[in-house]
Amino acid sequence: MLKKANNKFLTAVVANERGEVFELKGYAAVGMAGPIQKPLTVHETMALPHGSELMRLPDRKPLVFNLKKGQIATATDNPNARGEKIFPVAAFNSPGYMISYVSAFEEEPQAGYLPLFSYGAVGWHNGKFRSAVLRVDRERRQDLRLMAPEKVGAGIQRMKKAMPSNRLRRHLEKCALVYGCPAAKNFFLGRFEAPLPTSGRCNAKCLGCLSSQKSGNISICQERIGFTPTPGEISEVAFAHFRRVKKGIVSFGQGCEGDPLLAADVIEAAIRQIRAVTCQGTIHMNTNGSRPDVLEALFRAGLDSVRISLNSVREACYRRYFQPRGYRFADVVRSVDMAKQRGKIVCINYLNCPGFTDTPEEIDALMDFLNKHSVDQIQWRNLNFDALRYWNIMNNVTGHSVPIGMQALFRRIQKTFPKIKNGYFNPPKEAFEADIRKSL
Repeated sequence: MLKKANNKFLTAVVANERGEVFELKGYAAVGMAGPIQKPLTVHETMALPHGSELMRLPDRKPLVFNLKKGQIATATDNPNARGEKIFPVAAFNSPGYMISYVSAFEEEPQAGYLPLFSYGAVGWHNGKFRSAVLRVDRERRQDLRLMAPEKVGAGIQRMKKAMPSNRLRRHLEKCALVYGCPAAKNFFLGRFEAPLPTSGRCNAKCLGCLSSQKSGNISICQERIGFTPTPGEISEVAFAHFRRVKKGIVSFGQGCEGDPLLAADVIEAAIRQIRAVTCQGTIHMNTNGSRPDVLEALFRAGLDSVRISLNSVREACYRRYFQPRGYRFADVVRSVDMAKQRGKIVCINYLNCPGFTDTPEEIDALMDFLNKHSVDQIQWRNLNFDALRYWNIMNNVTGHSVPIGMQALFRRIQKTFPKIKNGYFNPPKEAFEADIRKSL
């Protein structure tokens, strides 16, 4: 009986021009992953995670599964209210959840790029929204229920009094209040990980860059930091965080900056200031890993861990997305190997997209990479980019077979590489101390 219930389809949800979301009775929700389009079931979905957002997709028509006819069709208007135009609905899921299917739609001729979000498939069942996701990290680091606005505001006032002239503190205040950045909020709440954005420059031109888009086809999500903090400003923020947070983390390389390796002179000085005072806390860097020699110098200064971003471990697909300037994919790989040789924590920021990441070609390349290059953790991050455009771009780079599914990929990685941790958030160094001692 339970198996039968789990195989039930989700009811399709759509939106009207006013942005009102409603169910479409007689039709099932459809998810897509590359060439695959399929009706969603209870079994392969979860209740919509708290903090997720529903989005109406403009200039697109929803794909739905007609239960009576048993086939997928394009819905042009509301069959229950003739003449009412309807639009696809997608879920931008909370951190810690990896999407397994994208909201299914058909573009209209005038459609442009979707804004820089991930667009998970969503439906309705038993009075609740359900999303096509799997949970990859159970830590409540960015759970909005633990970020009460009044507590964030109180934290901002405390930090303003403690470091009134610190420009980095002022920048993080804007991140928390204007952009709603969970990492910035956590700094003011005295929790988990505090961001240390520093670099205004980058040596990649990522298709999905959140803070710099030159073509005009895509809008940025947030402004890039417009100044370089001093080592003193950086260390002051780090000290404030480490004093309040047990096993605290501070991290360079945020969505509101370029790549921190291009500000290494300032960062190295800041790290040395921090480590001259305390060995507590984790100093971490999110980076493209383009400058292994520079990264090694930062490790010598006291950097504890690194997370290197990859959309693919196939060089042609990597280059097409990251569009590197002045470095090669081989440099990125060398950064991974060098970090492990120095006994540092190495995480991969794996920017995944159903319909590409779960294709046999991509999976085989990832498995081969992990066999040859040791990493401690894979962070399964949803690629914030228009999936339909991304598939087209990657298929123009090289051919792809039918995807096997994100859940199947995730299980295969877990089974084949049991020592690699899977997650979403940057871990504190204490989570790996025993492993590091063994490797030295």
